[in-house]
Amino acid sequence: MRMRPTLTWTPVGEPLPRTRSLDPVLPLLEAGGMVALTGAGISTESGIPDYRGASGTLRRHTPMTYQEFTGSEAARQRYWARSHLGWHTVNHARPNGGHHALAALARAGRIDGVITQNVDGLHHAAGTPQVVELHGSLGRVVCLDCGRTSERAALDARLREANPGFTAEVRRVNPDGDAEIPPEVVARFRPVDCADCGGGTLKPDVVFFGENVPRPRVDECHRLVDACASLLVLGSSLTVLSGLRFVRRAAEQGKPVVIVNQGPTRGDDRAAHRIDRPLGEALTELVERLGVVPV
Repeated sequence: MRMRPTLTWTPVGEPLPRTRSLDPVLPLLEAGGMVALTGAGISTESGIPDYRGASGTLRRHTPMTYQEFTGSEAARQRYWARSHLGWHTVNHARPNGGHHALAALARAGRIDGVITQNVDGLHHAAGTPQVVELHGSLGRVVCLDCGRTSERAALDARLREANPGFTAEVRRVNPDGDAEIPPEVVARFRPVDCADCGGGTLKPDVVFFGENVPRPRVDECHRLVDACASLLVLGSSLTVLSGLRFVRRAAEQGKPVVIVNQGPTRGDDRAAHRIDRPLGEALTELVERLGVVPV
């Protein structure tokens, strides 16, 4: 599956009425068989910005594409210099109330699985039992030549050794861990090659814009959606087709889709209910109303 580099979209038609009430979600959770699809909005309360919210980073930042990364040594130097500094913000982020509440719902059998578009690893850190990381994880690195994966922590140590004293004033960090730093700082940075094959090109184990999502991962998401009784979308504008297609698939199968997000989404026309609430607050309320023991 090729992930389209769609950065924005324009709502058309009459907007779906929104509510703050979580009443539509409760009977679906109680019935069981619900699957959650999460986006960047669930991680904003952990200090990781989103792409398309009121202060979304796409207003000032265009993510690097796969074609740019693989086609230019200068682009790779820029990416790794910025990501080396931005990684520490992502790595030190901790799950918020929304992550913990969703993990509690999953452990209680109210949620059968979580598909996340996020690459921050916070669902795993919260203890969510079944998570499919649709777009991969910043916590891993893959070699484009030999295909081996390794932990980001090991690469971080190697980059520190290759760039002693490398630091800069970080203006801001984007959701993909990309830190905005001056170009003259980037020019001083030295990337490293794969330690396993001795020269391969390293890339974060995440799906860049313009890159294929691995087919087995897509198939796993399809199995979850096909087996679910309802779909709960949390904190995603659904602008990117790779997430939107699961909403369309569930709706085409006649399954209720409930979207909890601040602001309109590209999937509103397929939703049975649209709830406009901050996710930490909303998910914590669901846990309390269902009598689920928090994780």
